[in-house]
Amino acid sequence: MFDDDLLTYLESYLTEERKQRFLDVLRQRTRHIAIAVEDVYQLHNTSAILRSCDAFGIQDLHVVENRFGKRLDKNIAMGAEQWVDVHRYKNVTNCISTLRDNGYQIIATTPHDDSTLLPDFCPREKSAIFFGTERQGLSQEVMQQADGFLKIPMVGFSESLNVSVSAAIIIQQLAQKVRDSDLDWQLSDMEVLEKRLDWTKKSIKDVKGIIKRYLSA
Repeated sequence: MFDDDLLTYLESYLTEERKQRFLDVLRQRTRHIAIAVEDVYQLHNTSAILRSCDAFGIQDLHVVENRFGKRLDKNIAMGAEQWVDVHRYKNVTNCISTLRDNGYQIIATTPHDDSTLLPDFCPREKSAIFFGTERQGLSQEVMQQADGFLKIPMVGFSESLNVSVSAAIIIQQLAQKVRDSDLDWQLSDMEVLEKRLDWTKKSIKDVKGIIKRYLSA
């Protein structure tokens, strides 16, 4: 059960401007779209994708770290890991299973000719957008499990973009499409409360001690 009194107590440690900023950001947050990255080798790319999620209002980033270990660089993420929920998996099977259990269709990004062009794709259903390694792309498992395929139209000689650049373009465009739609894309009232509490805790020094005193009062 959510502790409204604890949230009220902890928010008393924040400025009014900070509390309003949280509310403004949360009004633009969505879980209708989730982003998943599979075994991206360059750690700065995963961190840059995390930053794009925060910048464009995506609440959840799913990271498969099967081959290369943890792929987040806090210097590049620039604090975005505080505001975006990062879900880590040791294999892509568990990642896909978790996403499907939460109602997401799997959309693989790939330059294949049978892919849907980004301007033509509107995520009417909850969609998890998968990005793969810089050289090899997504694994066969993701490609076989995918419900659809997506690519960025390009008119130059280059046939691909850096994965973090591709992700930024796709995240921005899909997030805007969702906000402009009639879909129920926003966080629920309970999700907003939970994120307010989470972000407030992350904004207060010695929050554990403060909560301990609150509970003992």
